[in-house]
Amino acid sequence: MASRGIVGLFLLSALPLLCLELRRGIPDLEEEENNEKRQKLVRKKQQEAQSEKASRYIENVLKPHQEMKLRKLEERFYQMTGETWKLSNGHKLGVLGLPEEPPETAEEIVTVALRCPSGSVLRRRFLKSCSSRVLLDWMMKIGYHTSRYSLSTSFPRRPLEVEGGWSLQDTGITMDTVLIVEEKEQSN
Repeated sequence: MASRGIVGLFLLSALPLLCLELRRGIPDLEEEENNEKRQKLVRKKQQEAQSEKASRYIENVLKPHQEMKLRKLEERFYQMTGETWKLSNGHKLGVLGLPEEPPETAEEIVTVALRCPSGSVLRRRFLKSCSSRVLLDWMMKIGYHTSRYSLSTSFPRRPLEVEGGWSLQDTGITMDTVLIVEEKEQSN
């Protein structure tokens, strides 16, 4: 029995030390809440920093890149349409007055093919009595402005004479013809 008493006394004297060790091992609830709050605050600051970086990236990189692309497209458009477009009020694309294409079975028609600098070949039918200016209107409608491009015959290669009152027949287009869209020499 005495040994039980010694063991009991030993346990009673060790109990405060045991409680102290247990208390050190168990985190304080307040401390845990403080840690969660700090983590949330850190996450929020990181998200704000990321959104600030993203907005700076958009402002400093993406917007200038998009503006540069737009400027290049405008420059290409002005190159194709010429300075007259830039200086005038212009007209809407596709509004040029082209006559309706006659049916294949109509009499006195001619098929004209335009060989473009891009390599594409476009064909269209016209009445032989149409004004020769319609060829220039067609060329402008497909994107080749007369200030930068001209039409020439394929063989023998010579500039096509397009006068105001002349018909296609008057300019020598009496049968199916291939015309070449050429870039004019730029004079400085």
